Amino acid sequence: MNIFTSMNISASALKAQRIRLDTISSNMANSETTRTPDGGPYRRKMVVFEPQQVSFADHLSAKEKQALNGVRVSEIITEDAEPRLVFDPGHPDANEQGYVALPNIDIMKETTDMMLATRAYEANITTIKSAKRMALKALEIGK
Repeated sequence: MNIFTSMNISASALKAQRIRLDTISSNMANSETTRTPDGGPYRRKMVVFEPQQVSFADHLSAKEKQALNGVRVSEIITEDAEPRLVFDPGHPDANEQGYVALPNIDIMKETTDMMLATRAYEANITTIKSAKRMALKALEIGK
């Protein structure tokens, strides 16, 4: 494994965590959205990660038994949870009984997920900085 492999793995994780943060932000921003183009309230979205696929040629050229991949977002899924009903007869989207269907989004859960994604992002930045420092130290040895 060379120095750039660890940087590439961390870079793929940075990209995946950025998409995760964008999705969480969208969930939080739409936590009170009662009307979407699809009809009904906004539905919570979640990011699914998977290992990046390594090409056959990369596997053949890998000196180690297992090539290191990184991570990528395989899909963004929409949760099927039922919307929560809130009694608000004055709301324009209220049904005949006066209930409004709101997204089933827990702001505390979204905040926790955002904190976890932020910490993972920071950890990968630290990894890239460490790899950079090691490369610079290796260059200094050659002087």
